[in-house]
Amino acid sequence: MGNERKTIEQKAAKQKTTGQKLLRHFLAAIAYRTQKALREAPESFSEFSAGNNVRTPHELLWHMTGVLGYARTFFRGGVWQPEKLDSFAAEVARFHQVLEDLGAALENETPTRAISAEQLLQGPLADAMTHVGQLALLRRLSGSPVPPENFVRAAIHAGNLGANQPAPAAPDPGWSPELPPPAPGKNLPKDW
Repeated sequence: MGNERKTIEQKAAKQKTTGQKLLRHFLAAIAYRTQKALREAPESFSEFSAGNNVRTPHELLWHMTGVLGYARTFFRGGVWQPEKLDSFAAEVARFHQVLEDLGAALENETPTRAISAEQLLQGPLADAMTHVGQLALLRRLSGSPVPPENFVRAAIHAGNLGANQPAPAAPDPGWSPELPPPAPGKNLPKDW
């Protein structure tokens, strides 16, 4: 009985470690893709409006910070209702600070409220990644599209949740902002 219990505990610890690593890597993917969507954006992009009652990029990033701060409350308790910061640069900095805080909590802390790794992923983390895609879409709508890349090859590291993200490792060859997006997989190198 003692060995069986030890094996179950070891398996549970390994699953927790694997889940933590995966979630931290997902946070790093959010950081990387957010910076990709913001890199070289015109200064006016932060207040671009795509239509009535559509969030601006500034408002989206503020919301993303709120969603990630909500995830952090499962580890630290309390309520997270951030006020919108006046400057977009300050909002970007706070977003990455919250990402780093959440990453540290995932690595070093146990949730104080009941939530599984799967629930974190399907809820606040997936929500944040959805909004990253919206930022990229808003870039195209604003006339400043984001160059595509092969994200499988991206230099994404769980320890890098800050704003200083690497340049694309595998940018889409032949991409031009003047051309419509090509069909998936067309005209790409075989090893891309």
